[in-house]
Amino acid sequence: MCTEKTLWEKVVDFHGHACTGLATGFRVAEAALSALQGDRDIDEEMVAIAENDSCAVDAIQVITGCTYGKGNLIIRDYGKQAYTFILRKNGKAVRITPKKSDKEKQDDEMAELRKKVFSGRADEEEKKLFQSKTKDLINEMLSRPLDEVCRVEEITCEIPAKARIFSSVICSYCGEMVMEPRARIIGGRTACIPCLEKLTGLD
Repeated sequence: MCTEKTLWEKVVDFHGHACTGLATGFRVAEAALSALQGDRDIDEEMVAIAENDSCAVDAIQVITGCTYGKGNLIIRDYGKQAYTFILRKNGKAVRITPKKSDKEKQDDEMAELRKKVFSGRADEEEKKLFQSKTKDLINEMLSRPLDEVCRVEEITCEIPAKARIFSSVICSYCGEMVMEPRARIIGGRTACIPCLEKLTGLD
C-alpha cells in the first residue's frame, strides 16, 4: 500500500541526504511562509535571498517554490545563515536567522566529530556516532516550536526586479549558444566569457 511522502521526505529526496543544514532550511522556509502568510510560490510572487549556498537552500527551494532557475532565489554568498523573504504584492519582508539550541551550543563532542568526519580522519565508530548524533539533532530541530528554531524580524527592503529573458547568440569561437548580455565582442567577433578568457589569457 502506497503512502504519501511527508514534506520532509520530499525535501530529503530532492537534496539526496538528510543533514542538519537541510533541516535548518526546512524550518526557515516554514517560518517564512508562516510570517508572510503566503502560499508556495508559483510565478515569482515571492523572492528569497539566501546569504549562503549551503544545504539549507535546497529545502527553501522545495518548500517555498523560490528557485534559482526561476530567478526568484538570489544567492548572496556572505557565508551567513541569514535569509530574507519578500512578497511582491505588498512588499512585506522578513529576515530569518536560525537559533542554536542549548544542546547544539554545549555539544563539544559533536563539533570535534564533525571536524574528523569531514577531514576524513574519523574511524568507523566515530562515523557511526556522528550519524547518530546528527539524526538526533535533525529530529530535535524538526520537532521544536518555530520560535525556538528561528528568529524572525520584519524588515523594509527593496524588491528585486523580476527575472528577465534574453535572446541567445552564437559564440564565434566555440559555436555554443550564450545569453546576449553575457556575450562579449573581441576582434569584431562574438565570444562567450570562457572563450574570451582563453583568448586573453585570463583562464
